[in-house]
Amino acid sequence: MIEPLPLVSSLSPSVVSFLDTKLNTSNNLLEASRLVSELQDDCHLLDQNLTDLNQKLGACLFAYSAYSDQVGVLFNNIHAKLNSFQSSLSDGEKEKQKDRSETFLGKELPSLAREVARVEAVRVYAETALKLDSLVGDIEDAVSSTVNRNLRKQTSSQNSEGGVRFAAINALKLAEDVITKVSKTRPQWSRLVLAVDYRVDRALAMLRPQTIADYRSLLTSLNWPPPLTTLNPSNLREKKSLESPNLLFTMHGDLKKHYCDGFLALCKLQELQTQRKSRQLQGHHCEFTLRQPLWAIEELVNPISIASQRHFTKWVDKPELIFALVYKITRDYVDSMDELLQPLVDEAMLSGYSCREEWISAMVTSLSTYMAKELIPVYINQLHEENHSQAKISWLHFIDLMISFDKKVKSLVAQSGITLSIDEDFNMQKISSLSVFCDRPDWLDLWAKIELSDAVDKLIPVIEDEKNWSMEVKESGLVLGSEAYRSPAISSAFLRHLSSIIERCRAIPNVRMRSRFIRLAAAPIIHRFLDFLLLKCQEAEGLTALTDDDALIKVTKSINGSRYVESVLKEWCEEVFFLEMGLDAENNSSGIIDEEIHNLERFRSEWVEKLSKVVFRGFDACSHEYIKNKKQWMEKTEEGWAVSRSFIGALDYVQAKMSTLEMNLNKMDFVSVWRSLASAIDSLFFNGIFMSNAKFYDGGVDRLDNDMMVLFGVFKSWCLRPEGFFPKSSEGLKLLKMGDKQIQGSVEGGERWIKMNMIRHLTITEQIFEAGINACNLDININCMITVPRFFKNEIEIGIEIRIFLHKSCLVDIIGIIFAIKEVFTPVVRMEIVRALFAMVAHFSWRVHHLDVKSVFLHGDLKEEVYAVQQKDLLKREVKTRHTSW
Repeated sequence: MIEPLPLVSSLSPSVVSFLDTKLNTSNNLLEASRLVSELQDDCHLLDQNLTDLNQKLGACLFAYSAYSDQVGVLFNNIHAKLNSFQSSLSDGEKEKQKDRSETFLGKELPSLAREVARVEAVRVYAETALKLDSLVGDIEDAVSSTVNRNLRKQTSSQNSEGGVRFAAINALKLAEDVITKVSKTRPQWSRLVLAVDYRVDRALAMLRPQTIADYRSLLTSLNWPPPLTTLNPSNLREKKSLESPNLLFTMHGDLKKHYCDGFLALCKLQELQTQRKSRQLQGHHCEFTLRQPLWAIEELVNPISIASQRHFTKWVDKPELIFALVYKITRDYVDSMDELLQPLVDEAMLSGYSCREEWISAMVTSLSTYMAKELIPVYINQLHEENHSQAKISWLHFIDLMISFDKKVKSLVAQSGITLSIDEDFNMQKISSLSVFCDRPDWLDLWAKIELSDAVDKLIPVIEDEKNWSMEVKESGLVLGSEAYRSPAISSAFLRHLSSIIERCRAIPNVRMRSRFIRLAAAPIIHRFLDFLLLKCQEAEGLTALTDDDALIKVTKSINGSRYVESVLKEWCEEVFFLEMGLDAENNSSGIIDEEIHNLERFRSEWVEKLSKVVFRGFDACSHEYIKNKKQWMEKTEEGWAVSRSFIGALDYVQAKMSTLEMNLNKMDFVSVWRSLASAIDSLFFNGIFMSNAKFYDGGVDRLDNDMMVLFGVFKSWCLRPEGFFPKSSEGLKLLKMGDKQIQGSVEGGERWIKMNMIRHLTITEQIFEAGINACNLDININCMITVPRFFKNEIEIGIEIRIFLHKSCLVDIIGIIFAIKEVFTPVVRMEIVRALFAMVAHFSWRVHHLDVKSVFLHGDLKEEVYAVQQKDLLKREVKTRHTSW
C-alpha cells in the first residue's frame, strides 16, 4: 500500500529546509534510499542515547530518594530527641523546669558542642595524619625500591625502574598537595606539617642524588660530552670548523625514551622542590631563591665545561679561541633544546623556564666562572708589571672579545622570540660574560680607569694640534644640524671617544654598574674637555684682555664647542639607556650626566656675558666724551651733521666687533650677546643722558633722536624692531618730545597718565625725573623763590614725586615718593635719610642743588612781601628754554 505524502503545510520549517537541501535535483532522488538508511541509523542512535539518559536519570532519582530517606530518618531522630528533651523539661514545677532549661542551654549545651567540635577535630586530624602517613610510606617504599634496585644492580628493565621512580615522584606530589592544603586551612597543625616535611625531605635526599646519578649514566651511554677538538688555531685562521654531530638528535629507540624519562624525572623533581620552597618561604621575598638553573641542563653543561677547560689552559694567550669554542658549542646544541627538551619541561609544568635560555645561560655561566678564576687575574697581574702599555692593550682586546661574544649570544636568545624576558637585570646577567664585573666592582673600576686612560692618551695629540681648535666641524651624525653650532673639530673628537666608551658600557648587564662605569670613565672626559676650553679662553683673555679680534675668535670657538657638546649630551640623556641610569637609587640628580651638562651651560653663559661686557666696555670708552658732554644738547648742530660726530666712532666700534662675533659665534649664543649688549647700552644712555640733569633745547632733542635712530639701525641687522631692546631710552626720548602741557599732565595725572602714554619700563621715580626735574632745571621765575615759605606752611597735594629734606639752613630737593605736605615741621634731618639720599644720588648720577635760606623764613610767620632775583649766570637769552613754576 502506498502511503500519500503529507502536506507541505503540515511539515515544520526545519524539515522543509532539509528536504530542499537533500532532494533538490533528480540525481538527489536516486540517492533517497541511502538518505533513508542514514536517517534510520541516526534515529536509532538517538533512541539509544535517550534510553541511556533515562536510565541515568532513574539512577539519580533512586539515589536522591535514598539520600532523602536517610535525611528524613535523621530529622525524625532529631525530632524524637527534642520531644524527649521537652518532656523531660516539662516534668516538675515551672520554676524547676525553668532552672533546668537555663542550666542546659547555658552550660551543658555549649560544653557538649565544644566536645563534639573537639572530637570532630581529632577525627579530621587522625584521618589527615593517617592519609599523610600512608602517602609518606608509599614514598619511602618507592624510594627504597629505587635505591635498592640500583645497589643490587639488578638486570630489570629500565621501564620498571622508571615506573617506580615516577610513582615515587607522583606520591611526593600528592603529599605536597595535601600538606599545602593543611598549611592553608589548619595552620595550628604545624607540628604535623613539620613531621611530614622531615620525612619527605629525607626521602628527597635519597631520591634526587639517585635520579641525577641515573641521568649521568644515561649521558655517559650517549658518549656525552661531544668531542670538542674540531676547533683549533688553524681552523680559526681559515674561518672554518669541522661539524660534529648533535648527540641529542642522533638518539633513537629505547635510548631516546630512557633519556627523555630521566630528563622528565629531574624536571618533575625540580618543580616539586620549587613548590615546597614556595610554601615554606611564603611571606618572604623569595623570587631569587626559588629561581634556580634547570638541573637537567646543568648536568648537560658540567661535563662540557670540564672538557673545555683542558683546551682553555692551552689558549690563555689566545682568548679569541676560548670565546669561539664556547659560542660554537652553544650554537650547535641550542636548536635541540627547543625541539627535544622544551616539551619535556612543559610536561613537568616547570613554569617560567626556557630550555634554550637555560642552555645559553649555563654555557655563559661556566665561561664566566673560568674567566673569573683563571683569565682575569692573569690580566690584572700583567697591569702591575713594567710593560703597562702592552698590558692595557691586552686588557682592552679581552674586553672587546667579551662584548662581541655577548652580542652573538643575545642574537641566539632573540631567535627564540623571548627577547622580552632579557630586559631585566637578573636575566641579562645570566646570558652575559660581563656579569663577572657585577660580582667584582673593583674590576669594573679598573676597567673604567683603563678606558679613561686610553681615551686621554688618544686625545692628547688631537688637543695639541691647533688646527683642531680653529677648523670647524663640517658634518657630523652626532646631532642634527651640527653645522649651525660652528663647533671646532676638537669637540667632535672628544664626543667620538665619549661615544665609544658609552657604547662599550651598554654591554654591562646591570643598570647600577653601568651608572658607575659612566661616572668613572665618561664623566671625567667631559670635565677634561671643559678644562681645556676654559684654559683656551683664559689664555686669550690674559694676553690681550679680549681687545683684538683673534682673542675674540678663540673664545667664540670655545663657546661653540661647549654649545655643541652640550646639545649632544642633552640628546643622549633623552634615551632610555640614560633615563634608567638617572633613576638609579644611588643617583641624587635626575640624570647621570646632568652635573656635567650644567657645568657646560655655566661656562658658556659666563663667557657669552664676558664677550658682551668686552664689547660694551669698548663702546663705553669710545662714547665717554659723548655721554659726559651735557652742553651739546644746548648747542647748535654742526652744519652737515644730523648725528653727533663723537657718537659715530662708538657705533663703528660696536659694528666691527659684532660683525666679528657674528661670523664666528653660533647663532644661539650670538643672540644672547647682542641682547645683553643692547640692555647695557640702554642703561648707559638712560643713566648717562636722560637721568643726568642735562638741559635740552629743541635741536638737541632732535639730534638725540637721530643718534638713537642710528643706534637702532646698527642693531636692526639682528632684529626687526631694535627699539624694543632699548626700552628705557626709547621711553625717555618719548618724554623729551612731549610738550609743556603734556608734562604738566604727568604731574596731575599720575599713574593714569603713565598708562595712557604707554610708558611701561620706567619706574615712577625715573618718569617724574624726566617729566619734572628736567623741566625745573630751566629758568625759575621770582614767584618760585617767593612761594617757597608758603609751600611748607599750607596743605598742598603734590602730584609729582618731590621729597624735601632740611638740614639746618640748607634746602635740598630730590625725587621721592608722592605724598602730601602738611603744616610746618622742624628743620632737623636724620642721618639715615642723608645716607639714603646720597646713595640714590651716587646710583643715578644725579646733581644735588642746595639753597641757603635765612632762618627767619623757616621759623617765623612771614607777613611782609619779599622779593628774590634769579642769578645772572643762570640766564641764557640766546637759547629758548623750557621753564616751569612751582
